[in-house]
Amino acid sequence: MADHVAISREDGVLLLRLARPEKKNALTRAMYERLIEAFAEAEGNETIGAILLTGSGGSFTAGNDLGDFLACGSEAGAAEALRFVKALAMLDTPLVAAVEGVAVGIGATLILHCDLAYAAPSATFRMPFVDLGLVPEAGSSLLLPQRIGMTKAAELLLLAEPFDAAEACRLGLVNAVVPTDDLVPQALAAARKLAAKPREAVRAARRLMRADRATLLAAIEAEAQAFRAALASPTAQAAFRAFLGKAQGR
Repeated sequence: MADHVAISREDGVLLLRLARPEKKNALTRAMYERLIEAFAEAEGNETIGAILLTGSGGSFTAGNDLGDFLACGSEAGAAEALRFVKALAMLDTPLVAAVEGVAVGIGATLILHCDLAYAAPSATFRMPFVDLGLVPEAGSSLLLPQRIGMTKAAELLLLAEPFDAAEACRLGLVNAVVPTDDLVPQALAAARKLAAKPREAVRAARRLMRADRATLLAAIEAEAQAFRAALASPTAQAAFRAFLGKAQGR
């Protein structure tokens, strides 16, 4: 394990497990870098036919680690997260997610880039960007309305309220709600099936099903520009300070 991302390989599947359970797998710059490197490995390795992403300690991920984000400078933190988002958008290798517990921020929006996703009954999704004085990211301003319609997307992105695994399944954001003990085995079985299929046919099929990459990358860049502007706002700064103060018990 390096940088709180445990990596293993099983039957053509690259298994990536976020391994920072004491922080609910909140993502640091180092974790983003390791995930980007793992994506690049999958893309360049002909023996890898699918990626499975999951968490540990009963959580998927609480999103960005705001302490790390601010310690390295918000601009630097945002840049690393943007590199990860663009790597997601450009990924050709099929991506499967197994979600347990909290899936906040990027933990929720990255599901829009997955080919298959499974959730435990404990899974709770939230996209709290506007509550932090920020804007949606990971192309979610484009992909979420396409997936579930503008009305429901506005509810999830603007009201920013949490929703459970059953609602995620009803909306088509995950394929199934799976008992916790069966979650990773079922997701891994699906990833193995993808990995066993003709590699180029699967990659071509998923490209055809997805949004035009130029359009998606343009949306991601527009979000990034608005995000950078929002980071400097008094509202965002106050929200970050309040969050960190609460985390530190003040």
